[in-house]
Amino acid sequence: MSERIWLKSYPEGVPHDLPPLPYDSLVGLLDESFRKYTDRPAYSFLGKELSYADTDRLSRAFAAYLQGLGLVQGDRVAIMMPNVPQYPVTVAAILRAGYVVVNVNPLYTARELEHQLKDSGAKAIVIIENFAATLQKCIANTPVKHVVLAAMGDLIGLKGHIVNLVVRKVKKLVPPFELPNAVRFNDALAQGARKTLTPPKLKLDDVAVLQYTGGTTGVSKGAVLLHRNVIANALQSELWNAPVMSKVPAGEQPTGVCALPLYHIFAFTVGMMLSLRNGSKLILIPNPRDLPAVLKELSQHTFHSFPAVNTLFNGLVNHPDFHTVDWSNLKVSLGGGMSVQSAVADKWLKQTHCPIVEGYGLSETSPSASCNPVTNKEFTGTIGVPLPSTYMRIIDDEGREVPQGQAGEIAIKGPQVMAGYWQRPDETAKVMTADGWFKSGDIGVMDEKGYLKIVDRKKDMILVSGFNVYPNEVEDVVARMPGVLEVAAVGVPNEESGEAVKLVIVKRDPALTPEQVQAYCRENLTGYKRPKVIEFRTELPKTPVGKILRRELRDKA
Repeated sequence: MSERIWLKSYPEGVPHDLPPLPYDSLVGLLDESFRKYTDRPAYSFLGKELSYADTDRLSRAFAAYLQGLGLVQGDRVAIMMPNVPQYPVTVAAILRAGYVVVNVNPLYTARELEHQLKDSGAKAIVIIENFAATLQKCIANTPVKHVVLAAMGDLIGLKGHIVNLVVRKVKKLVPPFELPNAVRFNDALAQGARKTLTPPKLKLDDVAVLQYTGGTTGVSKGAVLLHRNVIANALQSELWNAPVMSKVPAGEQPTGVCALPLYHIFAFTVGMMLSLRNGSKLILIPNPRDLPAVLKELSQHTFHSFPAVNTLFNGLVNHPDFHTVDWSNLKVSLGGGMSVQSAVADKWLKQTHCPIVEGYGLSETSPSASCNPVTNKEFTGTIGVPLPSTYMRIIDDEGREVPQGQAGEIAIKGPQVMAGYWQRPDETAKVMTADGWFKSGDIGVMDEKGYLKIVDRKKDMILVSGFNVYPNEVEDVVARMPGVLEVAAVGVPNEESGEAVKLVIVKRDPALTPEQVQAYCRENLTGYKRPKVIEFRTELPKTPVGKILRRELRDKA
């Protein structure tokens, strides 16, 4: 595409392209932040704060400890923890030591963990003790030689002892395990503090992170993110948010809420890396599913940015304690990871006066590729426009660009696009073109202003008598029905039409009946889009990030 039609939709002052990257690696970004923001709090966790100086000192010690294990530059180190301060300290340490971060979902089963540790070739893992029993089951089959064991309260002083006692003895959240050679996190820090860190010689094209895709397309693959990819995406996000974040009063530290898990690329880049870059404080939320605890924590802070997924926005805005939080300082509510439903966005805007700006991206794009302008006053129902230096086009199965307004696969090109999949040239070839375009597997449409709308995943599409039905559309309509809390639409086999639409609904109103849902759909959806089957459940299967697992619903069907 020669013409970037979306540039005319950019807010005033947002540059069309990124300037040359100001660092030679992510370590350059870290070093600058630690130097520039020394006395500021970097992380807030369970009422305790960790400063930029603390993060610098601890990560330097831990990096020296890791180097002392005899790992060589480029070795992979896995992290398997929820949002605790040990996470950002460990990420900084791995990068400063010259190694590669492998983010691991802490809720993985032993089978999934084994796959990721083997696939990445991780030599070491930093894991919170709550999940050590999972590691014990599979460690013998992996290349992992070194285990560092963290506990929930490691970095919060005396209060940490109480936290650890409650986690272990009262809530019994640490199943028994045996990892005889594991070293405790605080012991590793103490050992590292007595060693000297040898700064590695890193380049922008070195690998920084292996980010495993959720495996929605089969086996989980590691997206290879270079130092340049993650830096570029943090800077793109900074430029994009600037029109509203520049309104944070002078003398008030910009503060973000980190309720999405840091192992997820959305929180990793747009939460942690961006906040390091601009000297923000990050409020770490260890369990976003515990809504009363989330709201209680937020009620104690002034905060300005809140990246979240639709399910979290929905859960919070419908919670009776929502009003206990002061939302008046919120400058940007960023929706990503899954489609934001307009019913949720409407309610959020009414309650917070800060519209949800929906963005779009993937593990393969570090993650942000497009976003709605943060200056928008209302929800658009689109994924916005490509970020600075990013190109997006809509292509057919042969890779040719389709006419404007026609649906096709979204292809993305830009400095945030991965180098490929880790040791899988065959899989890389399926999604990357020779001239650097990444084929997303998402079906979208671009309008005359350059705004993109996702109509669905290639494989989630339901084919009813030759008509394409996009689950997102059906879900968006049914989510507006007053008695519905959550909804998922999937295709099920049907003799007459090939496939039919099935709805799985979590009720808000216990009295809701299938007949009422059918009547509502008759009013709002054309014939072939209406559900043939309606099932009520108490909850929908979700990934730990809160994405609804349509695949699981389909498989059961």
